[in-house]
Order: sequence, then C-alpha cells, then structure tokens
Amino acid sequence: MNLTSRILVVDDDPELRELIANFLGGHGYIVRSAADAAAMQRELDREPPDLVVLDVMMPGEDGLSAVRRLATGRGPAVILLSALGSDTDRIVGLEVGADDYLAKPCNPRELLARVRAVLRRRQAGTEIAGQPEIYEFAGWRLDLSRRDLRDPAGTYIDLSDGEYALLRCFVTQPQRVLTRDQLLDHAHGGNREIYDRAVDSQVSRLRRKLNERSEAELIRTIRNEGYMLLPSVRRL
Repeated sequence: MNLTSRILVVDDDPELRELIANFLGGHGYIVRSAADAAAMQRELDREPPDLVVLDVMMPGEDGLSAVRRLATGRGPAVILLSALGSDTDRIVGLEVGADDYLAKPCNPRELLARVRAVLRRRQAGTEIAGQPEIYEFAGWRLDLSRRDLRDPAGTYIDLSDGEYALLRCFVTQPQRVLTRDQLLDHAHGGNREIYDRAVDSQVSRLRRKLNERSEAELIRTIRNEGYMLLPSVRRL
C-alpha cells in the first residue's frame, strides 16, 4: 500500500473535516480539505488526489451530484460519508459511482480501513493496466487492461465502475454460479456490509446492456443461489 497517496476530505463541518484530515494525515497520507463542492473542484484542478472522502449533505451541490461528475471519467476514487445510513441511501451512493459508502458517525479506524481497501483496489487495477487481458464471449470482447467492452458489432459499451467490476468477475469465472457475497467481495473489495440489493440492481443493469445487443441470454439468475455467465469465455 502506498502511504504517500493523496486524499481530499470534503465536508462542510469544519471540526469533522479537521478531525478526519488529521487522522488520515497521521497515518501517512497527504491530506487536503475543502468545505464544499466548489472548493473541491478547485482542489481537483490544482492537484488531482487519489481518493476523495466526500460528505453527501452539503450546501450548494450535494455529494451525490458531485460524485456523478467524478465518476464520468477516470477520476479519483470516492468514499461517501453521510448521516443517511439506510440500505437505500447506501445503494444510491454506490450506484451513482462511489467506491464505498460509510454512515456517520463512523469510527475513524473503520474509515481508515475503507480508505486502504479502496486504494488497494485502485492500485491493483493500475498494476495490470499495461498488460493485455482480453476476454471473448458470445462475440463480445472485454479488454480489462483498457476497461473497454465491445459488442459483437464492435460498438463500445459504456459501463459504470460497479458494472465493470461485476462483468470482470463473470468473465474470469464463467459458467459458475457466483453468490452475491462473491460478487460483493469482487466488486467492493471485501467490504463486509451487505449490499445484496445493490448487487441485484447492478447485475440487472449490466444484463440489460448486454441483452440490448445480444440475441442469446448471457447472465442467468440462479434462484436462491446467485448469478451465472452462461457462454464459454476465451482469453485472447
């Protein structure tokens, strides 16, 4: 793990913002802070961080809107913090593009563990980025090194981070029943909070994108067990 990673803490509560920044800084990270989304954008323009710890409920642009913008490109990882801690709130946060979601008040050590896990996942993705890793299934091609999915006609298909992580899990373990826990471990790095409905929703969205451009069923729901990628997969 790279303890020189840069973290940006965005929260309109100055005491909490300082507490989080000091705690993470005390564990070796380079930490900056911002009071709202506008200040966050100025910090992003000045020097992009590796990870943003982002409050959901802020004056002006809220955290959900901000994370949608960050998720549109290859921006920093995002951990959302929110006083809204219901399953629905967590699901929405993950679906708009956050890498993790933590309810307030949270134990700083839990936040530190989440930060480390998210950065490890990002680092692992970076390490394979230069290595060709292309999979073909039912005429589709997925290039993991470039995060590039092409349908049988060669058209690029845009995937969210969650959809991409799930498809990667499916193509590397084809024709096997994958439980929700296995998919959660793969897509969210071992986060033991249960996001079953988030997995169901993301699988549904991924399946819809595949079915729109495929005549055959590709992902099947196995009742009371999980999901399976049906076609065989060939690594090129």
